[in-house]
Amino acid sequence: LGRQIREGLELARTFPGYVWSSWYRQDLPRLATLFAILLGTAGLLSESNGALFTLSLPLSRRRLLDVRAAAGAVELFILTFVPSFLIPLLAPSIGARYSMASVFVHGICTFVAATVFFSLALLLSTVWSDIWRPLLIALGAAIVARIMEPLFPSPGIGFFRVMSGETWFRSGQWPWGGLLASAAFSAVLYAFAARNLARRDF
Repeated sequence: LGRQIREGLELARTFPGYVWSSWYRQDLPRLATLFAILLGTAGLLSESNGALFTLSLPLSRRRLLDVRAAAGAVELFILTFVPSFLIPLLAPSIGARYSMASVFVHGICTFVAATVFFSLALLLSTVWSDIWRPLLIALGAAIVARIMEPLFPSPGIGFFRVMSGETWFRSGQWPWGGLLASAAFSAVLYAFAARNLARRDF
C-alpha cells in the first residue's frame, strides 16, 4: 500500500501521469467493466413476452444474437471513447496538453479488454432468463480477476492492466499479448453463447 501511495504521488506530479493513474488505471476500467456487464446481461432472453416474440421472428437465433451483440459492442465503444476525448479538448483550459494518440491507444486497450466481460455476461444471459444471476456472476468474476491481478508481475498480463494501457504509458509499447488474448477469450465466450442459444428450447 505504501508503494502504491508513493507511486501515485510521483505520477501526480505531471498531467499525463495524473490522467493515467486516476482515469485510465482506475476509473475508466471500472466503469467500462460495469457498462460491459450491464450491456451484456440485457440479452435476448427475459421473462417477458417481448423476448419470446423476438425469438419467434423468421430469423435465425445466431443472426439475432449477432445483431444484439453488435449493438452492445457499439454502445460500449462509444462509452469507452467519448469521455476520454474530453481530456485533450479541455486540457488547454488549465494550461496542459494531452496526446490524442494516447487517448486512442488507451481507448482501444480498454474496449478490447472490456469485451471479455461483455461476452461473459452475454453467455450467462443465454443460460438464465433473469437479469440478476448473469449480472452478479459476471461482477463476481470481474472482482476475482481484479484481486488476482497483482499475482502476475508482468504489466501486460491481466484484463485490467490491459485496459489501463500500462505498457503504453510506461514504455510506449502496445500490450499486444494481452490484446490478442482478450480478443481470443471474447471470441470463445461468444461462440459458446451462440451455441447455447441455438440449443435452447423455448
